[in-house]
This record gives sequence, structure tokens and C-alpha cells, in this order.
Amino acid sequence: MPAYVIIRIQAPEPERLKEYQSVAPAIIDKYRGKILARGGEVLSLEGPEENRRIVIIEFDSLDAAQLFYHSGEYQAAIELRKGIAEFEMIAVDGIR
Repeated sequence: MPAYVIIRIQAPEPERLKEYQSVAPAIIDKYRGKILARGGEVLSLEGPEENRRIVIIEFDSLDAAQLFYHSGEYQAAIELRKGIAEFEMIAVDGIR
């Protein structure tokens, strides 16, 4: 069953994320993730106004999403964004 990683990012100076952004897509690809949404306009339909950058990544399974997140490569990428941006990430099972 597919799984989705949903990321909400608050980056006061987004240009400082370039180093992280230069390595993260290759790591996502390595773990067979597919970026479905990255940035772009966000429209709040209900609840508080959302002004963070949103990224949605599809993986083959929840296990695959966890392997990606806990991989040595992605843990090293996390270090590149520490102190630059606040990330909130969740993984959720999809429906087939």
C-alpha cells in the first residue's frame, strides 16, 4: 500500500536551504520516493491560515518511507538544514 510523507516547512530565509535542496531529491529517488507536490501556492480551505511550504512525497509503503527518513544519507541531509528551517514531517498509509 502506498504511503505519503507530508512535510511542512517554515524557512525565514529559503535561499539558505539550497544545500539541503541539492541533495534531498537524489535521496528520495534512491528510496523510490516520488515528489507529488513541492512548494507552490497553498490555499487554506478550513482551519488556520497555512503559510508554510508544503511537500508531499509518495513511497511504496510506510516501511519504505521510514527507511528513507532513517537512512544515513537523509540523516546527513537533515544536518544541512538545522538552524535554517523548521520541518514538521509525518508519514501516513495511503489507500489502494
